[in-house]
Amino acid sequence: MKGDRVEIVVDAGDTTRTYEVVASRAGRRVETAVRRGVVEVSEVTRTGAVVRTARFMANRVLALVEQPVPREDGSEKAGQSGRPFGDAPET
Repeated sequence: MKGDRVEIVVDAGDTTRTYEVVASRAGRRVETAVRRGVVEVSEVTRTGAVVRTARFMANRVLALVEQPVPREDGSEKAGQSGRPFGDAPET
């Protein structure tokens, strides 16, 4: 969704560099994949078309931080019952 971002921290020899891939428009998302020693972070449209891709050697990646935007539609709250884990249901 718009605003989702992935931060990639890469070892650049004597220093580190930080890169960001952000879902820039509504309906886009950011996907990550690790294949054959390469970390690939892509911005993808609703239909699955790749808009842009960042590729890094996996042995140089120090951190990969996914930062989703909090959803307002309540889809993440659907599984919650409204009581803490330790409380027993009232009967």
